[in-house]
Amino acid sequence: MKIKAIITGASGMVGEGVLYECLQHNDVEEVLVIGRRSCGYTHPKLKEIVHADMYNLSSIEDQLEDYNACFFCLGMSSVGVKEPEFTKVTYDLTMHFANMLSKLNPEMTFCYVSGRGTNETGKLMWQKVKGKTESDLMKLPFKQVYNFRPGVIKATKGLKHILPLYKWLSWMLPIINTIAPNSVVTLKQIGDAMINAATRGYEKKILELKDIIALSNPLPPKGET
Repeated sequence: MKIKAIITGASGMVGEGVLYECLQHNDVEEVLVIGRRSCGYTHPKLKEIVHADMYNLSSIEDQLEDYNACFFCLGMSSVGVKEPEFTKVTYDLTMHFANMLSKLNPEMTFCYVSGRGTNETGKLMWQKVKGKTESDLMKLPFKQVYNFRPGVIKATKGLKHILPLYKWLSWMLPIINTIAPNSVVTLKQIGDAMINAATRGYEKKILELKDIIALSNPLPPKGET
């Protein structure tokens, strides 16, 4: 199956990493990036819509049809943010976008970047908001919905939107992975796992870090295990 994907958050670190993998991947034939500002990429596969109001998509609705995957990487940190603002971006915006896509493209696979430790009944504000977002996304009439919960992320070298914290942490990642095996996932693995989720599916709807790594792996050639 060839993928025609919509990507949000491509001007951020995770979204850019997923976009980069999609542009390299043979199974992805077209990518539409939607965001408030340009992702800064040009490519034969790539179309882009710069749209100021992500809470009102009516003016671009007719351009969102005939896509079979959405890799939703748009989000914000909860650090220093009050619950109403975090909910507006994390829950309201995500659900508005997903509701429209589910009506236009019911055969779509929707992949949502959540967070490790997400829990709708958790003690922390962000856990509960992201948990409700995951839960309500899975109620929408998509073909498939997958919630990705990455942990520590290793950025792809050379990308434009690597967060300063991750640049600083990069030298520590081998140490972290030695102390706590399977605690680090690469942006390439996240991107590949999303592509594979759309093309071949996965048995779980909530993907923890080990699931993301497992799904990112290519299938063995026929006749091999």
